[in-house]
Amino acid sequence: MKGLFSSFKLGEMTLKNRIVMSPMCQYSCYEEDGKVTDWHKIHYVTRAVGQVGLIIVEATAVTPQGRISKQDLGIWEDEHVEGLKEIVDLVHGNESKIGLQLSHAGRKADVDGSILAPSPIPFTADKKVPVEMNIDDIQATIKDFGEGARRANEAGFDVIELHAAHGYLINTFLSPLSNSRKDEYGGNRDNRFRFLEEVINEVKKVWSKPLFVRVSATEYDPKGNNISDYVYFAKKLKDLGVDLIDCSSGSVIRTPIPVYPGYQVSLAEEIKHKAEIATGAVGLITNGIQAEEIIQNGRADLIFLARELLRDPYWPRTAARQLDLEVPSPVQYRRAWDGHPMKSFLKKSDRVEKE
Repeated sequence: MKGLFSSFKLGEMTLKNRIVMSPMCQYSCYEEDGKVTDWHKIHYVTRAVGQVGLIIVEATAVTPQGRISKQDLGIWEDEHVEGLKEIVDLVHGNESKIGLQLSHAGRKADVDGSILAPSPIPFTADKKVPVEMNIDDIQATIKDFGEGARRANEAGFDVIELHAAHGYLINTFLSPLSNSRKDEYGGNRDNRFRFLEEVINEVKKVWSKPLFVRVSATEYDPKGNNISDYVYFAKKLKDLGVDLIDCSSGSVIRTPIPVYPGYQVSLAEEIKHKAEIATGAVGLITNGIQAEEIIQNGRADLIFLARELLRDPYWPRTAARQLDLEVPSPVQYRRAWDGHPMKSFLKKSDRVEKE
C-alpha cells in the first residue's frame, strides 16, 4: 500500500520511506571557511538515527560570494569534500540516504564585497545593489555549479538539489520581477529559463544520480511567475532529466505570504499531475495523519519537513505512532522504541536479567 512509510525509487536509489529532511541553513561555519563542523555531524546524523528516509544538507555555496551568510557551508574548493564525506558516511551508516543542496545566493548574499544578480535590482531598497552579471560571469557561475556537483559526487551524496527558489540566484533569473535583461538570458520564459537549463546540463556532465530542483512555484505578485509558469518550467525540467521538483514558494520580493497547514501542497499537486513529474510537498506539514493524506491521495511523492524535524528529530517514530504503525528502530534504541513502552520491562526474561 502506498503511504508515508512505503519505499520510493528514483533511478538506482530507493528511499525506505517518503520522509525528507528539508535543507535548512545552520549558520554554523564559525571560521567562515565553509567547512563542516561538529555541529553539522551531530545535526544531520541525528535525523538518520531518527529514521528519516532522505536528509538534504543545507544550502551549500558553489562560490564564497554566493553564500547566504559568511557562516554557510561551502563546496567551492576540494578541501570541503572531506568534511562532507564524513557526514555522508555517518548517515549511510544509519541506513538513510543523503542529498546536498547546491546554492548561490545571488542578490541575497550577505557577504563582503560585490554581489551578483541577473539585473542590478536589490531585494529591497535598503539592501546592497547587485552587479549585473555579464556573459563571462554567467558562464563562470555555471562552471562553479558543475564543480560543486563533481565534489558532491566525490563526497558520496545520493541526491543533488539545485536551489532555484526563495529569491536566490537561479530564481532571480527565472522571475520577471528580478530579471530585466535584454539578452538571451532575459525577456520571455524560455530565455529566463536558460541559466537554469545550462546549470543542469553542466551538472549532468558529472552527475548521473537523482537530481532535484527546488522552486518557488508562485511569487505572490501578479507580475511575477505563478503556478502555470512553473508547470511550464517543470515540463522543461523533466525533459532535461530532472527527477523531482521540490515545491516551495515566495521570497523573490518581500510580500505577505498566506500561511496555513499544508499551504504549499496544492503547488506540488498541480505540478505533479500537469507536468507528470515527481514532486515533494513542503510547508507546515506537522503530523503523520496530514502527511499520510498527501501521499495516499497522490498529491505529492515525498514529504519535506523543516522546522518540525528541528523540534523532533525522531519525527518518523512520532508519525508512525499517530498512524498506529511501528517504524523500524535503531538496534541501540530497540528496548525503548519497539511495541508497548512497558513490554520489555514486563517480560520475565528482562526481570531475571535485571536481578
